[in-house]
Amino acid sequence: MKIGLYFGTFNPIHIGHLIIANHMAEYSDLDQIWMIVTPHNPHKLKNTLLDDHHRLEMVYLATKDFPKIMPSDVEFKLPQPNYTVNTLAHLQEKHPQHEFSLIMGEDNLNSLHKWKNYEVILQNHSIYVYPRLSSGEINSQFINHPKIHRVGAPVIELSSTFIRESIKNKKNVTPMLPEKVWDYIDHNLFYKK
Repeated sequence: MKIGLYFGTFNPIHIGHLIIANHMAEYSDLDQIWMIVTPHNPHKLKNTLLDDHHRLEMVYLATKDFPKIMPSDVEFKLPQPNYTVNTLAHLQEKHPQHEFSLIMGEDNLNSLHKWKNYEVILQNHSIYVYPRLSSGEINSQFINHPKIHRVGAPVIELSSTFIRESIKNKKNVTPMLPEKVWDYIDHNLFYKK
């Protein structure tokens, strides 16, 4: 089975994440999408993150009606800070019957050459890239790379940061979130201050 791995802190997961994941599940050759909830991205301040189990629960609530999209806590059990190359090696060892690929926005493709062991990732895995408005210049080594597949997914300019700030400022964000995710956030009073 071909599995697309969509990494994120999902703080919170929003409709933009689901649109991209569903597009990859329905319009690419990937059979399933695993939403990998990252416990702590080294580039994000830890104090802005909800606890891991809350973010995983929101991903579960958001994806349970999508049979091809699965939440994953695989990185919760790996040493921190974790690197994508380590997660891929762990998954390949645990699930040798699957072929794992990465899903990323064009903006992340621009910094791929800075990732730990990015050459190993490209040697062993395909990368499915969705468009972003603010992607900048693509590194020339990735433009026609045989392992990098551009997918004409919808351009979604919606961020979890914007949603958190909007909730803090008492704005109505319900159209931007799956209903069950909003109910969970509201019930737990998340992002209010």
